[in-house]
Amino acid sequence: MTLPASPDIAVQVEAQHLAVHSTPERQLFSYVIRIENRSDQTWKLLSRHWDIVDGRGQATSVDGDGVVGEQPVLPPGGVFVYDSFVTLEVTPGHMSGHYTFQGAWGETAQAPIPIFLLEVPGTRTLH
Repeated sequence: MTLPASPDIAVQVEAQHLAVHSTPERQLFSYVIRIENRSDQTWKLLSRHWDIVDGRGQATSVDGDGVVGEQPVLPPGGVFVYDSFVTLEVTPGHMSGHYTFQGAWGETAQAPIPIFLLEVPGTRTLH
């Protein structure tokens, strides 16, 4: 079942390749997520869904409760920032997904996580 989108919750992502923690077989990327409640009601982040695609086109979906062990509550104007990481065997790749939120009256809505690239700097091939 697809839930209605919530355009009043903005999600921004910044990703970075962590060369010092990577090997030729596994590239590590960190990402920082900023979630801002631009609506006039309070929302609780219930769960997350990620679609991770590596350089071979292999897709992996990840679902879980909350983020980084929390289910933050965002009042109007509230912001929640967290960081996490992902590894890829083959780059470049990308991630996207959505968060599911619950409002004060029990209604649920989804906020999209915009697609972001996971690439090792200086390795992009132009065709």
